[in-house]
Amino acid sequence: MNVYSQHKVKLSIGILVSALCIYLAFRKVDFSEMLQAFQTANYWYLMPAAGIIFFSHLLRAFRWRYLLDPIRRLDISDLFSSLIIGYAANTFLPAHLGEFLRAYVLGKNQKISMSPVFATIVVERIIDVFSLLALMLLALFIYPFPEWVIESGYIMLAGTIGLLIFLIFLKKATSPTMQFISFIMKPLPEPFEHKTKAMLEKFLAGLLPMKRWSDYITVSLLSFIIWICYGFVFFFCLHAFDFVETYHLEWSTSLILLVITTIAVVVPSSPGYVGTYHYLCQITLAMFGVSAGPALSFATVVHGVCFIPVFIVGLFFAHLQGTAILKMPEDTVEVEEGPRSGEI
Repeated sequence: MNVYSQHKVKLSIGILVSALCIYLAFRKVDFSEMLQAFQTANYWYLMPAAGIIFFSHLLRAFRWRYLLDPIRRLDISDLFSSLIIGYAANTFLPAHLGEFLRAYVLGKNQKISMSPVFATIVVERIIDVFSLLALMLLALFIYPFPEWVIESGYIMLAGTIGLLIFLIFLKKATSPTMQFISFIMKPLPEPFEHKTKAMLEKFLAGLLPMKRWSDYITVSLLSFIIWICYGFVFFFCLHAFDFVETYHLEWSTSLILLVITTIAVVVPSSPGYVGTYHYLCQITLAMFGVSAGPALSFATVVHGVCFIPVFIVGLFFAHLQGTAILKMPEDTVEVEEGPRSGEI
């Protein structure tokens, strides 16, 4: 099965999961309550929420710069535009292909090999999962999560640790790890095996330690602030629907919503996490007494404020750079390596 066939299978599974979640979300909804929630919401609260979204992405660009510094020092503006283009593409592309587009755009514009750039994005995602799990641990002291949420945390932890161990072996014991990869890929066509190994060798170029020990502290601090920003998005949206006063919600509700809805990123779904995000948001609010209709209205608005502004700005950046945002460029041939750090 080639890469495109795999993506089609993943997309099909994701659409089925999303369709199931949409059915579950709507099956007990009182549409008059849902409409009333839309009509009575104070949408002015969405302005600071959208501003925080872009501020968090700017912080992500700063954090990404530290991960890329061992390869080359890059301008924040270039990192920010590539990041927004990739995030905008994730709205419509399946299987997080926007992350590949993000690496492709930055690599092409800066004359850097795409593979090491993508390696820094993988490291970034590992940092995000550990940050989320730390928040989940904090939230456990505040609110007794359902068992399925805790089990989801264990699955994410196991998967992330497994990926981290693989990357460590790939970096520290490259030769035996590559031999093991060759062994498990024997049933596959030989050209595919060679291409995969060549890609991994270039991928390794991005798995570099940061320049200074203080950079690790800075990256950790930036990660913490980024996730706090996401919590504030929920905070403003809860006020937009007047849920805080109506249901006497504590500040921790935003944290619990953040932890549970982020599971939607892990669950296979359609592009943009449609359905999974809305259903998880709905059942989280149900724990605090919010009925299904208003909860689904809330989920729709939060999802929209997180995705629509980013998609619009991403389209603008993509237009400026001549990039097709709704599909992966066919020209994904590696560009020439640029100068290493210290050469510029």
